[in-house]
Amino acid sequence: MINSKFTNLILPILFLSVLLSGCASLPKFPTGPAIEPNATKRAQNNAREGKGIQLFKSNKGKGEFQFASSNPLWKAALDTLSFVSLANSDYSGGVLITDWYSEGNPNQAIKITIRFLSNEIRPDGIVVNLYKRNCINNVCSTEELKTDLVLEIKDKILKQAVIYKSNSDKTAKKKQPIKKYKD
Repeated sequence: MINSKFTNLILPILFLSVLLSGCASLPKFPTGPAIEPNATKRAQNNAREGKGIQLFKSNKGKGEFQFASSNPLWKAALDTLSFVSLANSDYSGGVLITDWYSEGNPNQAIKITIRFLSNEIRPDGIVVNLYKRNCINNVCSTEELKTDLVLEIKDKILKQAVIYKSNSDKTAKKKQPIKKYKD
């Protein structure tokens, strides 16, 4: 009887103590640098260091960002599409999508999508798609249009972006301090 109590009580305790004493000799995992618990400070530090999500990589590789308010292509596209309401505008995803637009015939409408592939003002930096919806007896079909209107929209965006960029460059030059050289 004593033997079964010993076996039921002492052996599991002895086994657990041997098992747990072996854990002390395990290698410690590297912890890495301390993480700032305040999210706002962490975000400010990341922005200062050039870390974060970067939509368009620059050739410089310095983590320079252009935000929607300073991106001439984005601003030009918004101005060009100002005649129609937007269904989706996702700057971080580089996409603008309009609602269906109709000038009078509710059975025919168009939708414009613009994808931004680069911050640079160049023809291959944006992709413009135009879709037409035809409805007959509440049955609608959609097709992509490959017309001159697509090229006109793209051309207007690029021309407006060049104007914004040149105005921005002129403003930046005016704000630069004048350097005086000593003889």
